Order: sequence, then structure tokens, then C-alpha cells
Amino acid sequence: MPQSMELPDLTITQINQGLKRKEFSAIELCKAYLGRIKEKDREISAFLTVNTEKALSRAKKIDNLISTGKEIPILAGIPCAIKDNILVQDLKCTAGSKILENYIAPEDAAVIKKLKAQDVVILGKTNLDEFAMGSSTENSAFGVTRNPHDLTRVPGGSSGGSAAAVAANECVYALGSDTGGSIRLPASFCGVVGLKPTYGAVSRYGLIAFASSLDQIGPLTKTVQDCKIVFEAISGKDEMDSTSVKIPEIRNSKFEIRNLRIGLPKEYFVKGIDPEVEKAIRKASKKYEEMGAKIEEVSLPHTEYALPAYYIISPSEASANLARYDGIKYGYSQISNLKPQTSDLLGVYLKSREQGFGSEVRRRIMLGTYALSAGYYEAYYKRAQKVRTLVREDFEKVFEKVDALLTPVAPFTAFKIGEKIEDPLSMYLVDVYTVSINLAGLPALSLPCSKAGHLPVGLQIIGKPFEETKILEIGQALEQYESQPHF
Repeated sequence: MPQSMELPDLTITQINQGLKRKEFSAIELCKAYLGRIKEKDREISAFLTVNTEKALSRAKKIDNLISTGKEIPILAGIPCAIKDNILVQDLKCTAGSKILENYIAPEDAAVIKKLKAQDVVILGKTNLDEFAMGSSTENSAFGVTRNPHDLTRVPGGSSGGSAAAVAANECVYALGSDTGGSIRLPASFCGVVGLKPTYGAVSRYGLIAFASSLDQIGPLTKTVQDCKIVFEAISGKDEMDSTSVKIPEIRNSKFEIRNLRIGLPKEYFVKGIDPEVEKAIRKASKKYEEMGAKIEEVSLPHTEYALPAYYIISPSEASANLARYDGIKYGYSQISNLKPQTSDLLGVYLKSREQGFGSEVRRRIMLGTYALSAGYYEAYYKRAQKVRTLVREDFEKVFEKVDALLTPVAPFTAFKIGEKIEDPLSMYLVDVYTVSINLAGLPALSLPCSKAGHLPVGLQIIGKPFEETKILEIGQALEQYESQPHF
């Protein structure tokens, strides 16, 4: 272990090597992270559940394997955190909602099975905007998560707990979900790396659904290399998710930066963007130019319609998905609190949903139900799906000319807690640079490229479908370039 580093500072590769060389034990590592959570999380509130006993038990198992001389997988013994809308068997899975406050997951999500097969150590479950609906992690029924860089500011959302936990060194990496920017935005605001994979690259089985045609699970990590390791562990075909696909070529992309063509979409650099954010992104593009890449301005003409289309499609799918929370099958129920004469089925539904769902979830259910209702379906939902096709075609045309796109993740850095919570439209605009990617089903990486004052700025690298390896390597090239002296 490097002398100047403590255990919670290490990357996945460094930890794997340290465990194999017996420089420290998996138990020591686990205790170091549990200690960080105990020390830091009172002020950050990244975790909803801490899995102390099971984490230590799993760490002990890894130490036993190492002591017998057995080879361990790269993620074995690595302490991680899981967003609380992804099922981990026998742990609470609340989705940040009162309606699932006491729900215990009966099985593991597909991604958790894959991680457990590598003997990871799951430290606990992280906070999120209720049912992943939000951009700030202020909409959780269990309190607000704070940005480790500035406790007066939001960590982004909806995977704010996962990003804050990684940024505060409370775990080595975390899983989040991304429906319209929910991995990339927190990664940008918290100064960590976050990958939204191609739709279908990672199984959604065991992810509590928000908008099924947009949702995707992905990693939040300290470095791009760590991101690549976790993504490779969780990706691939799963028979329990018919939208997941087999992608054998995903790990075999080879290219050189000097042969790269990179596009800067002009629609992402318009009025409203913080000048410091624009400066940071253009500076990053210059660094790629210095590495030999060709940079050119491109156009995605339907970008301005992506946000309104997204905020019709996602609430429509949410209203259908959240219909299952009726106070009867599982979760929060008002059935015992109704008077005998009013204990009709409709009364149970209405009371349970009214008291179990928060205001943002209720707002989106109403928006979605309206958009899908008779007389409005064609005017709203069907038209939004046509716009979605135009957005996808924009990307297809641009990717005939360039290999990847560079954009900001957000038009500004992390905003103050409470600053936008009373203004839903202002909050929705936070997602203006991220929703297009979900509508088109593309992969996108957020990595820290600079700071505006004391706050991180995230660079978004967008790639062609199933070219995660390429955008990760493009991100890694920038990481390595910035770590070297340039005169």
C-alpha cells in the first residue's frame, strides 16, 4: 500500500493487489469503511441501511479464501454500496418511499447476483429521490443527502446517496440507476465517475421500475478504470430481463486517441450554461486535441424537444409501473385505519397511495395518467414517442461523422439545498443535457474534468450503442493526460 494512502483512498486494483499480498485483510478493509460511515455519514446522510454484520461476515469469508491460497476475483472483498431501489436479498429496499418503508427484498437483483458471485462486500443501501424521481436527492421520504464538497448543496439525483458515498470515501464504488441522468448528474455534482450504460447492456431485473424503457443500472466509482471493472462485472444478457442483450464485443474495442473524431454539439453550449462550466468542457476538448483527436462542431437539432418529450414519456411509464402499489399486495397500507363502513377496496387504494407516496411521485403519476388518458394519448404520449425517434435519428446521423460526443453533464454545478425544490419546472431543467441519451438508449460517461470554485464540473462522453469500452478508454485517456506534467 502506498505510504501516503489510507485504506479508504485505494482503488479497486490497489485493494485487490493489497489483499493478495496480505498487506491488509478484508476485515480490516471492511472495518475501515464502516468507520468512515460512522464518522462521516451523520452529516452527509448517504446511507439508509448499513449492513454491518453481513458485511463483516462476507469479509471474513474472503480472508479465509486468501489464507488457503485460493485465487480471488478482482472485486472480492471490495466494500460497495447499492442504491436503495435495487434488491439485495434480506435487506430493506425502500426506493426512498414511505410506501416501501418496511419492505424486505425477497431475492437479489441480477446485478447483485453477479457481484455476489465475485464475493463483494455490500456495506449497505444508499439514499435516493423517491422512486428515483428527482435531480437532487431532496425528494426522499427519509431525508436529504448532502454533497460532501459542500454540505449546504445537493449531491444531485436521483442516485445522490451512491455518489455522495463514493465522494466521501464511505465505499469504494456504488451502483446507481439512470432514467434521465440519475447516475451522471450526481457523479458530476460530487466529482466522481459515473456510467450510464446502453439500454440493454445491464439487466434491470430486481430494479424497482420507474420508466421501463429508460431505466438502466450503472456504476459510480473513483476512477474510470474502476468504472470499467464494475461495468464488466454487471453487464451482459440475463434470461430474467428480455431487454438485456448479449454483447461479447463489449470488452474488445481497440483504438488510438490520435485517430479519434470527437463532436461538440452546438445545442449544448447555449444561453443559460454557467460560463465556468462551458470553459471547463472546452478546456477538456482542447486536451483531447493536444492528444491528437480531431474536434468538430456538430448539430443535434431536436435537442430542445428532448426534455418535454422525456417529461411525458417517463411519467406515463411511471404511472403504469406504480399502479402496483395499492396497499393490498405489499408495502404501506391504510386498510387497518379505515372505519368499518368505509373499508371498501377503492378507499384502501386511495388512502394508501395518498399517504404512502410523496408529492413529486404523486405529481408524476398524475401527469402520466393524464398523458395516457382517452383523448390525450395521441396529443401527448404518441407525439412524444415520435420526438424520441427524431432524437435517436439525430444521434445516428452525427455518429456517421464522429466517434464520440463531448458535452457538459449539467448547465451548472451543484445548487443549494432548497433552492429549486418548490419549483418543479426549474428542477426538471437540471436534466436538459442528460435525458436525450436515455431517450436514444445510448451509453454516456460522466467524469470530473475541472472545478468551478470549490465545486466539481462533470464532462459527459456520449458513445454509440454498446461502445462502453470506447468511451471508458476515452475517459481514461483524459485521466492519464491530466496526471502527467505538461510544459
